[in-house]
Amino acid sequence: MSIDAASRPLDIDAAAASRLDLAAIYRDLHANPELSFQEHRTAGIVAERLGALGLAVTPGIGQTGVVGVLENGGGSTVLLRADMDGLPVLEQTGLDYASTARGTDADGNDVPVMHACGHDVHVTCLLGAVEQLVALRAEWSGTLVAVFQPAEEWGGGAQAMVDDALFERIPRPDVVLGQHVAPFPAGWVGVHAGVAMAAADSITVRLHGEGGHGSRPETTIDPVLMAASLTVRLQSVVSREIAPNDAAVLTVGQLHAGTKNNIIPAEASLGLSVRTFDDAVREKVVTAIERMAKAEAAASGATREPEILFEEHFPLTRNDVPATERTAAALRRALGDDRVIDPGMVSGSEDVGVLASAAGVPLVYWFLGGFEPALFADFMRTGRMPEDVPSNHSPLFGPVIEPTLATGVSALTAAALEWFAGEPTV
Repeated sequence: MSIDAASRPLDIDAAAASRLDLAAIYRDLHANPELSFQEHRTAGIVAERLGALGLAVTPGIGQTGVVGVLENGGGSTVLLRADMDGLPVLEQTGLDYASTARGTDADGNDVPVMHACGHDVHVTCLLGAVEQLVALRAEWSGTLVAVFQPAEEWGGGAQAMVDDALFERIPRPDVVLGQHVAPFPAGWVGVHAGVAMAAADSITVRLHGEGGHGSRPETTIDPVLMAASLTVRLQSVVSREIAPNDAAVLTVGQLHAGTKNNIIPAEASLGLSVRTFDDAVREKVVTAIERMAKAEAAASGATREPEILFEEHFPLTRNDVPATERTAAALRRALGDDRVIDPGMVSGSEDVGVLASAAGVPLVYWFLGGFEPALFADFMRTGRMPEDVPSNHSPLFGPVIEPTLATGVSALTAAALEWFAGEPTV
């Protein structure tokens, strides 16, 4: 069937003037972030808003996930997804709605909590898009599924929802759509077909030595020296073992050892983050980490091999090519040709692809600009934002409220209407 709403530009000003006070919702969410699988307050707000808009609401999927469903006649089933969790980061934005929240992490530590990755933007925009689609329900037919996912930062939230019978409890979608706020100018979106975001692995390497007095290192096997040597050695993996036309990132983000200056400890640990865009490259990097860790232990005379623990894992985010082309055309109609760009592959990672893979349907995931629109000229000239624009996970990450929210609402609404316009063709 043909739907006029899918083919005419959306009014961003109208999206901004929604009945929901999106700016107030956003400020509240930003000031009250919650850690992964602890998003109880956020989930309650989402469930209340979805219910007020007339959706059938199912809370508690995957612990704290919330799903709203609006059945509106025959047609495609479109899943729109937003993630809800914050990060253990101490906010330093200086905003009058900055977070002062604290939480308890999975290890029992008291930590500051901040929406340093923009999940408050994602939740707000999806609520706004649901409101727009409810208001336009006379102009489309199908089933809307709004998924508010927990624990994206932990890497397991999407899988937790799937494991909790998500697709047995809600209508199975024909497409999964979503967006992520990013440090480029507000008012623009970026979408890339194919592999769009890296796979990510969080790996802990635990090195075992033999402790003793700092004055008698000859009686010990020093895991601190072992860890320092391994940290340096790992820097050669990407520069010397990965081909220049491949891409990978290997970061040592943590190094822990010891309790006192004059004690050589018995153990040291390294926390690694690995990003890759190809499964074969990932295997090569992981194999190198294992080889180097064992070799450094052997070179130091360790009597125990290191433990190599694979923890968080994010799969490759692959945008279905035909579905992306179709969705990007709808975004261009809604926002304007010049406001939809191709950012190429991004080294950040996401677990939204788990939802699409579990349902066996296409994924289209795009980026939403969240910073000063006047910076766009610099962005287009250099291909990057100025160095002082905070990136995701920075304690200074603070997207501008408008036109970020209005653009995000319009993008989600336009993409959904495109897929409601007829049966899937991919």
